Amino acid sequence: MNSVIVWMILGMAIVTYIPRMLPFIVFKGKELPPFLQGVLRNVPFAVLGALIFPSILLIQEGNLLFGVVGTVAAFGIAFMGANVILVVIGAISVLSLYSVLLM
Repeated sequence: MNSVIVWMILGMAIVTYIPRMLPFIVFKGKELPPFLQGVLRNVPFAVLGALIFPSILLIQEGNLLFGVVGTVAAFGIAFMGANVILVVIGAISVLSLYSVLLM
């Protein structure tokens, strides 16, 4: 049983390592076109947005406004120039106050 787990962990490590290392090997010493560089720079933000947006709508079942209030608070705090930690803490604080006011 233990050897099966070890082989599974090794297999998962290899499967994870290959797609991360392959671009370094393929593109070593080459420069990507500026358009492709621009697209690849925006991928993390697009993925983050795709992961977060459904959670905004489904954070509290039956109360869509809860997610909207948290989102507006986070955007407002971020727009003022706060770092990520302060944005998260601020949004949590606003939602905590919102929850207390609803009860």
